[in-house]
Amino acid sequence: NALSERLSVAPASVSSMLVRLRQMGFVDYEPYYGASLTESGNREALRLVRRHRLIETFLLRHLGYSWQEVHDEAERLEHAVSDGFTERLAEFLGRPQRDPHGDPIPAADGTLAVEDFFPLAEAGNGARVRISKVRDDDAPILDHLADHGLVPGRLLSVLEVRALDGIVTVEDEEGKTHALGEPLARSVFVRVEPDVA
Repeated sequence: NALSERLSVAPASVSSMLVRLRQMGFVDYEPYYGASLTESGNREALRLVRRHRLIETFLLRHLGYSWQEVHDEAERLEHAVSDGFTERLAEFLGRPQRDPHGDPIPAADGTLAVEDFFPLAEAGNGARVRISKVRDDDAPILDHLADHGLVPGRLLSVLEVRALDGIVTVEDEEGKTHALGEPLARSVFVRVEPDVA
């Protein structure tokens, strides 16, 4: 049920797809008890994630797509290109480590960097943080973040986190302040920057 809600499809559609994925050896699935990726399923998932994130990067850097458009377009293209194309694309792009939203791009061997980041909403007052990634599945949030320059790599100082309403006020490197409501602050993932003495 959770999977059907997440994918916005009927539970029967999810069940039939899980049966097909089990037949392909990609999932262990027991109706009413859940599903999990097999080792080969995990490899296939990482292969598709790599392809998707490289396509997003290409669309943004070279075809003039906006930060907000690349995810949906990459969804359409990722199943239409070969592994050979994916590797040539990685080479052409200079083997990027991150996609435009800050998500790590799996290596060709299927390894994926594990990172230590957390939602901006959980930062403490006075913290210096750098945006690591943003959620890429909500166009209005992406529009707002892009319009305000709140993109991966941006350094922020947390001025205030209001417990009552969840508003997080930050200052960027240019001295501009931004007040983010809790849903927005939970869509921005950061890591603490070490103090520079």
